[in-house]
Amino acid sequence: MSYDPVLRHQIIEKMVVREGSYGQEKKYWRFRSDRWYGGIATADCVGCGLLCYFCWIREDVRSRPVEVGKFYTPKQVAELLMSIAQRRGFNQVRVSGGEPAIGKKHLLQLLDNFQGKMYRFVLETNGIPIAYDSSYAKDLSHYPFIHVRVSLKGSNEVEFSMLTGAKPEGFQLQLKALENLEKANVSYHAACMVSFSTDESREQILHRLGTISPRLAEEFEVEELILYPSVQKRLREYGLKYYTAYSPRSVPQELI
Repeated sequence: MSYDPVLRHQIIEKMVVREGSYGQEKKYWRFRSDRWYGGIATADCVGCGLLCYFCWIREDVRSRPVEVGKFYTPKQVAELLMSIAQRRGFNQVRVSGGEPAIGKKHLLQLLDNFQGKMYRFVLETNGIPIAYDSSYAKDLSHYPFIHVRVSLKGSNEVEFSMLTGAKPEGFQLQLKALENLEKANVSYHAACMVSFSTDESREQILHRLGTISPRLAEEFEVEELILYPSVQKRLREYGLKYYTAYSPRSVPQELI
């Protein structure tokens, strides 16, 4: 039975976000430095409204958000990210892991801590909260240092449902998020999991992106499967076949 991705995001938000004395708090499960984007300080949050079968995060984090992680204030998250960045000489920070756009107030308060700090803030999101909240993109536009990476789960509605278990209309919400970011003049680009896509469906998504903005098709990021052990197990369980994939140690440098 497929699920409503909007409703599931809203349910998960109640599990991983709470009001605190020093801002809206959200659950995170780790803070780390990482190789992506040429080096970036990363906060991995807990909780996502999608259940992507190719997701790389630990199974307990993916399926038991109430039990894992710890609540942090926006200031605590900012301080941890900046500490990692300063120690490693990075000028970029990001929130990844679960769905960073869950807990809008927390995210905006987190961004407030980076005003004037000279960091590039990368927001990695499936875009669905930015689609169903019509003011989200406009609120993000107040932060000129943010860049939003919207990760499309497949190249079309059928692939989206196959890869997430959600209702296929969720894919249209992902595209709606791109439209909202374009209208709000937020820095962003689209990535797409294409390891399960045919050449024809890859061409089709490029055409659909081009109708939102020609730049989207030009700056299109190919996202491909990384075969972590937990991912391989899940793909076998759901009987999903892929066309392209890499081992964690063999990801081409140009994709990092």
